[in-house]
Amino acid sequence: MTKKLLSEFDSVSAKAWKQKIQVDLAGADYNQTLVSKTLDGVDINPIYHADHAPKLRPIIGQPKEWLITQAVFIDQEVVANKLIKRALQGGANALWLKANGIFDYERTFKDIDVNGIVIFADFAFLSELFYTKLTKFLSRNKAVFHARIDLLHQLATRGNWFENSRTDYQRLETIFKEATSAKSILGVNLAHYANAGANTVQQLAYGLAQANEYLNHFEASSKNLKITFTIASGANYFKEIAKIRALRILYSKLSALYNAPLECTVLATPSLRNKTIYDYNVNMLRTSTECMSAATGGANAICNMPYDVVFHKSNQFGERISRNQLLIMKHEAFFDATTNPADGAYYIETLTQQLATKALDLFKNIEANGGFFKALKSGTIQRKIKENAAQEQLAFNEGKRQLVGTNVFPNPEEILKETIELFPFVKKHSRKTLIEPIISKRLSEDYEKTRLEDEK
Repeated sequence: MTKKLLSEFDSVSAKAWKQKIQVDLAGADYNQTLVSKTLDGVDINPIYHADHAPKLRPIIGQPKEWLITQAVFIDQEVVANKLIKRALQGGANALWLKANGIFDYERTFKDIDVNGIVIFADFAFLSELFYTKLTKFLSRNKAVFHARIDLLHQLATRGNWFENSRTDYQRLETIFKEATSAKSILGVNLAHYANAGANTVQQLAYGLAQANEYLNHFEASSKNLKITFTIASGANYFKEIAKIRALRILYSKLSALYNAPLECTVLATPSLRNKTIYDYNVNMLRTSTECMSAATGGANAICNMPYDVVFHKSNQFGERISRNQLLIMKHEAFFDATTNPADGAYYIETLTQQLATKALDLFKNIEANGGFFKALKSGTIQRKIKENAAQEQLAFNEGKRQLVGTNVFPNPEEILKETIELFPFVKKHSRKTLIEPIISKRLSEDYEKTRLEDEK
């Protein structure tokens, strides 16, 4: 009946829609009035039509389902063991393990069945012996392990290699040869660029250029090379959906040149950039939409962050709420019911194409000027991110970029000074570095500092 009803109406072309809009504008300029441009140069139109939607090839690597992931920091193995048990019993089916030093993995996983559990590593150290032993241990217990070693992320965020370029790559090569049962060895972290203020095109281009460094280094054995990308999902719902799709398109094209696997794994987490300490419950709304866009965009795994992660120590309530947000998305809102649900949406397809095209152009420019490492060493990457971050900061300061409960509709009676457990601002450490590190900073930090000082 629906098809018969629709057939009774003539189709309307994109040109006809635009003509009608121009008539209604009564002389106002269409482009100046209704077409907006983002900081990364993407045009946002008032209408999207099949006539304009690009015909994209099928996106390679879209998962059939996404994993509910829990982050666990390993300091004391006994404590980490309890946290892992609680996470798995509470509905998580993937873990994001973080550690600053070598730990006893047997104590950490004591009495825990990790059969079929996906485990992502994020270790602030590089030990070929530890990675090899951990990989074999997890393989024996039938876990799916992503080592996610990212030397260039270490350099970009810390300003130094773990030891030095030559030694770090030698150790990475050893791990690549020895830890063959790992699902992936290499990682590329785009999240840090987002949290430092990079725009979407920059995140994609820098991540692609970073991946190219690894593909080029391991070209001789690239057929076995798999990469896990970490992305930070931001506030622009549809754009974040398109970002993951564009990443898969770009990576499949790049990896094809090296005869490497075309698929990549994407671990998504909400961005820290727009999180606040005042009216912090709003962070739950922010992380909800950010996780929704990650699921719709095609992330393999989603790790939500607690609403109070910025200024409270890890706590059971915050972790449970963040995990339950994902459980509701999966089991009540059915966000995993369809593979690639954004396929065919004219707006998202157009955004995907624009982001992919602009990111590819920037990537080519980076490569033409010597590649990612050279751009990082010269400070070009850092400068470009700072320039975009400054524009975002200005928009926030002027109220054009709004964060509810902070620079709009604040609660003047809210007092936080006595409840802050963690230092919520950029930490400065004086040390000698090889390059200028890329520093994450939230938009509301300067505002929050001033308000905390004024609290009575």
